[in-house]
Amino acid sequence: MLKISGLKKSYKMHPVLLDLNMSLEKGDVYGFLGTNGCGKTTTMNIICNIIAKDEGEILFDVENIKLGYLPESPALYNYMNGYEYLNYIGACCYYDGDILSRTKEVLEITGMTKAASRLIGGYSRGMTQRMGIAAALYANPDLLILDEPTSALDPEGRAEIMNIIGNLAESGVTIILCTHILTDVERVANKIGILNNGIMAVEGNILDVKKRFFQDCVLCVRLRDYASDVVNTLSSLDLLEKYEVSDPGGVVLYAKDGVTEKDLYTAVIKTLDINDVLPEAIYFKRMSLEQIYLGITSVL
Repeated sequence: MLKISGLKKSYKMHPVLLDLNMSLEKGDVYGFLGTNGCGKTTTMNIICNIIAKDEGEILFDVENIKLGYLPESPALYNYMNGYEYLNYIGACCYYDGDILSRTKEVLEITGMTKAASRLIGGYSRGMTQRMGIAAALYANPDLLILDEPTSALDPEGRAEIMNIIGNLAESGVTIILCTHILTDVERVANKIGILNNGIMAVEGNILDVKKRFFQDCVLCVRLRDYASDVVNTLSSLDLLEKYEVSDPGGVVLYAKDGVTEKDLYTAVIKTLDINDVLPEAIYFKRMSLEQIYLGITSVL
């Protein structure tokens, strides 16, 4: 769908993008992450040809690609109502179907049908964002780019926007989602890219990225009925580097270097079985996307 190679951009001798490489496949929901001022919006503006790049290549695998773009703070025409605004968008983008029907369709997709007869100037921030998404979707874009679509929204408004994005993702729309809310990315994205110091520090399938940054083999065990003798038996396993007793009923087991998850899990299950103990929960501790992000961007 999209491949970016060696992208560079400076503003008055201040370099923003140094050597950015980025790729999307059709159907990807790409979580585009990075600190404020790192160049995310610059990248999206270059993709949309709003500003010019200094160097690099931007290649699409679709001729005459259609892009839909929602900026962080969409500026709509407050003196129009929703129907008028979207009909106007349809005319501006030379929509080749029935404009009235398409307007009704995108209003339904974004949950704005009931508010469409009201003036946009009276919309809440969440309604404005949803109307902006409707406009970005209007021409059935090959690639939908959303810049901070839930910025400054209350929890209810954020949930509404994320439901829309989740539904679009399920329908196969290719999306670049730029946001600081990492839980939103984990909810809908299948791929992430973390921009840092002008380059793409990490990019890949979100599950693969988490595996790449996984902690040492750490297994958490919670017992239905805490038993010190069972904990002592678990803690004495030769596979362990150390252990910690967590809240009552729990123990955290840290494996030695080179011990695989399979080996540790098998040894623990065997130990519990021998002692006739049924665990309430047993799971490996993983790094969260937030921990990975903070580590890469040097905020920790």
